[in-house]
Amino acid sequence: MASIQKRTASDGTTSYRVEVRLKGYPAQRATFARLTDARQWAKATETDIRRGRYFKTAEAKRHTLADLVDRYTRDVLPTKKLKTQGPQRQQLAWWKAALGSHTLADCTPALVAEARDTLAREPITPKTPDSEPRYRSPASVVRYLAVLSHAFSMAVREWGWTEDNPVLKVQKPTEPRGRVRFLSDDERAALLNACRDSSNPWLYLAVVMALSTGMRKGELMGLAWKDVDLQAGRVVLHDTKNGERRVVPLAGPALALLKDHAKVRRLDTDLVFPGSKRPPGPDGKARSVVPIDLRTPWETALKRAGIEDFRWHDLRHSTASYLAMNGASLAEIAEVLGHKTLAMVKRYAHLSEAHTADVVGRMNARIFADGS
Repeated sequence: MASIQKRTASDGTTSYRVEVRLKGYPAQRATFARLTDARQWAKATETDIRRGRYFKTAEAKRHTLADLVDRYTRDVLPTKKLKTQGPQRQQLAWWKAALGSHTLADCTPALVAEARDTLAREPITPKTPDSEPRYRSPASVVRYLAVLSHAFSMAVREWGWTEDNPVLKVQKPTEPRGRVRFLSDDERAALLNACRDSSNPWLYLAVVMALSTGMRKGELMGLAWKDVDLQAGRVVLHDTKNGERRVVPLAGPALALLKDHAKVRRLDTDLVFPGSKRPPGPDGKARSVVPIDLRTPWETALKRAGIEDFRWHDLRHSTASYLAMNGASLAEIAEVLGHKTLAMVKRYAHLSEAHTADVVGRMNARIFADGS
């Protein structure tokens, strides 16, 4: 039951102290300047306690968003890939600076949405004083929201700090359609000729493998011989972007070139594309060999081939585009590229229209073969 005591201070001001006691629960107390507010709080508190909601709300009031960021940074972030930790640490620091003083109970969807808009309008520090201010892209804002959402999800599921994830109710900025830049037949021939004539003996093999398999640059440069099966014609990727193991078939020139490459492999490393060995550390111990850096020979080959507006990752787009134009379904393209869903490969759907029309045509020819 609730009890309300009226108190008068020495300066004549009046306050109302409320105490709610229910059997089996600790007493809850609060003070209000108006009797009406005191009664409303007492009634709402009794209702929430009976429904089991009050103490969860109280827990959300005891923790701020700064507490959330600190715990996530300490306990969750170190479990992620190293290349992810840096950007997400920076993103979490932004949220802490923007909303860190707010309790989790006060972090409503409206508050997060307001911060989202500030994030999108906030200029990024230009590289030079004379350059135009740059702003975060919609894709960048989405990544900021994603890490905050995961932090709230941890607070809901594992830490018991709050009941709701407000970020789930916040609309994400619309991202532009994915880039589809692939090599035409003439461009592909010119690029391969330039790579073959490159001073770097491994550029041609790396580009052929990228075009043949759709492997990401990081996957290709980190490839180890222990994960290559030349007899079966496949490689096994253990450290992929989506965290899942993927088997990549090898065929044609890529397989033949890799077999030749295996005959002259280096013995001081298991990397398929090794670079120079790093100098010994302060303790004098030898350090591991790093993957080769093909940036300069790659850019030189593009210039010699006369190809503009083309990045290494566009080799992967080229693979997907060629698959689509040769009749592969979106599901098959997703499997080759290692995408969990079809959303990422829908950008190639228009390239497979001829194949789709052919499938529909064959279906119609069969079911209406009798002319009916």
